[in-house]
Amino acid sequence: MSTVTTETGVSTPPRSSTVIVGVLAAAGIVVSLMQTLVIPLIPQLPHLLGASAADASWAITATLLAGAVATPVAGRLGDMYGKRRMLLVSLVLLVAGSTLCAVSDSLVPMVCGRALQGMAAGVIPLGISIMRDELPVERLAAATALMSASLGVGGALGLPAAAFLAEHTDWHVLFWTSAALGAVVTVLVVALVPESAQRTGGRFDALGALLLSAALICLLLAVSKGASWGWGSALTLGLFAAAAVALPVWGRWELKVAEPLVDLRTTLRKQVLLTNIASAVFGFAMFAQSLVIPQVLQLPEATGYGLGRSMMSVGLVMAPSGLVMMIAAPFSARISAARGPRVALLIGALVVAAGYGLGLELMSSIWGLVLMSCVIGAGIGLAYGAIPALIMSAVPVTETAAANALNTLMRAIGTSVASAVAGVILAQLTMTLGPVELPAQNAFRIVMVLAAGAALAAGVLAALIPKKASAAQHN
Repeated sequence: MSTVTTETGVSTPPRSSTVIVGVLAAAGIVVSLMQTLVIPLIPQLPHLLGASAADASWAITATLLAGAVATPVAGRLGDMYGKRRMLLVSLVLLVAGSTLCAVSDSLVPMVCGRALQGMAAGVIPLGISIMRDELPVERLAAATALMSASLGVGGALGLPAAAFLAEHTDWHVLFWTSAALGAVVTVLVVALVPESAQRTGGRFDALGALLLSAALICLLLAVSKGASWGWGSALTLGLFAAAAVALPVWGRWELKVAEPLVDLRTTLRKQVLLTNIASAVFGFAMFAQSLVIPQVLQLPEATGYGLGRSMMSVGLVMAPSGLVMMIAAPFSARISAARGPRVALLIGALVVAAGYGLGLELMSSIWGLVLMSCVIGAGIGLAYGAIPALIMSAVPVTETAAANALNTLMRAIGTSVASAVAGVILAQLTMTLGPVELPAQNAFRIVMVLAAGAALAAGVLAALIPKKASAAQHN
């Protein structure tokens, strides 16, 4: 990799650490709102956009694909040219995408706007990397824990707000609101967040970015669309095959090029590799509750287990988990300081598994689902708070943004696989209610058991992470 260069110029007084953390965490929460923004609209999207249900689903898929492609690129460009600069580019894309969606009444501009929103996914890893560069050591663990947890916090808190706006206003207001929030956060970043002095410089690995983007698009497209296209269809299998070919080709290129998009030699270090795998598995475990709780709450009471509630109720049930995540993040930092971040990740995984265990017994009541969601939220806050510490203690400071971006990508892959697996289970195990087929209760139980198993697997991986941090952080 290139040597570090330090940006020079007119000196400015240091910003308060609390201000920097607050602004960056707010940016993370606003970006994560994009995950849940359209959930209340999903049943209505075909009608609102004048499209078929299959075509309207591209408004969801486009965000996933764009985020997967943009995250590693934004991370590497942040290391090269400035993390704050790339953070601002990401936020501007979010505002532009939200505005485009707000003025859309048809499929194509909506999909384009959602893709632009997805390209802001690099905000959280960039924010964590800025914190490493700017904060005193004693503040770093708690701050990065909060920033990492903002991915879940924004999603949990955004759902009730989005449901309220969708029920009581024109649906375009959802996107005008996200555009306004994005604009406010952009102004705050410009005014209050300094540019990191750490730069790698060098040449951007364009071919590596293209190869990785092609592999990710093929993989995630097959995972997200396999259920509707058919898992055994030529298109789905062809995409999986293309991803299987493209990923090794990309890896070989990254090992040969002097200035790679992702330094695989660093990524293959045991601590980084196990943390990334654990993140993907944990992403599976985390996302399952987002598939189970809303459906159980909204299914008719006549099913015998559904609670017949509105989308607004779904948001109110899941919102407390966001607050719990925020509360758990500082505890994650304390555990990491006392026993190491691998222990915090292990405890978080065990707490998530316990939450799903509670859900198996308590899913027939609203209070039971609230409790399940809060316990899982506590585990997510503990685990997500530990993951950046594990990554940053094992990579050079010049690769912080790229390494955090790759980790964020691994979590996204885990959530995508969770959605696909749960979709298959819920589609296969059904019950008949009048003329309608609905998921059976056992289908939801199986999804929760798989999620608990994934959480336990993440805990095992955490236990295998080396106890001592790599010396890479001193490079």
